[in-house]
Amino acid sequence: MSHRFRMSAGVLTAVAIGMLAAIPSAGQAPARTPAAATKVYTPPKTADGQPDLQGFWTNSTYTPLERPANVTKNFYTPDELAAVLKQAAARESAQTTPGTTEDVHYDFSQFGLDRSQSVVASNLRTSLIVDPPDGRLPPLTAAGAKLTAERAEAARRIGRWDSAQSNQLDDRCLIMAGSGPPMMDAAYNSNYHIVQAPGHVMILVEMIHDARIIPLDGGPQPDPAIRLWMGMSRGRWEGDTLVVETTNFNGKNPFRGSTEHMRVTERFTRVADDTIRYQFTIDDPSMWTRHFTAEMP
Repeated sequence: MSHRFRMSAGVLTAVAIGMLAAIPSAGQAPARTPAAATKVYTPPKTADGQPDLQGFWTNSTYTPLERPANVTKNFYTPDELAAVLKQAAARESAQTTPGTTEDVHYDFSQFGLDRSQSVVASNLRTSLIVDPPDGRLPPLTAAGAKLTAERAEAARRIGRWDSAQSNQLDDRCLIMAGSGPPMMDAAYNSNYHIVQAPGHVMILVEMIHDARIIPLDGGPQPDPAIRLWMGMSRGRWEGDTLVVETTNFNGKNPFRGSTEHMRVTERFTRVADDTIRYQFTIDDPSMWTRHFTAEMP
């Protein structure tokens, strides 16, 4: 998640360009002086002594969760990344064919919603997934493969566009990827307002305006019988990092095929005045053979 912003649309483009110019320091770092290499950032503190994460942030990015099939390295060069971003922005801002499903539902150019018009939080990584090292989701378990096939058959049989009830949740604007957890780029409106108070952290998501209220009292996870769309979160501080554990999902809003047994561990670390490093680990033994971890600014 990157950059607190209270600025007009005209300034956003300039900021995005400035961020892209600084990209090498976020991925494959260029040579630095010894002083710069050893400097440790100390985050500001709230009135009650917590590391201050408050403000307005975005996780808008063109970096995919999984590494593209034709890419075999962890990082792009700056020139390679510039080409990837240019191609992605061109695809997203292009006019769709009038009257098609894509034109009605997914044409971001209609309202200037494409990410090329806003701040983009990016680095040189070829995928958000950093573990496993191949940058891809782990293999499915036998039970996970069976459930995935059953879901695909049900979707084929019902028909996505046959009724409002069979339409996907994000098409119906009920819940979207930005709400999480994990909190993913939502293609547009990928913005967050973080507010801290003694004992709690609140994260307001611009997309659909979901609010996550996370207690920091160190209490246990709730009764397994209580299950919600966004699960139930409990937070704690580990040094300057906010660690949030979320369980108790209802399974109706799966993340890349996850089940209600998914556990999400998020880590928020402010690493600069304008940057929070956001990491998350997904553990769902009902779906995947191992956990996986992703990271984004």
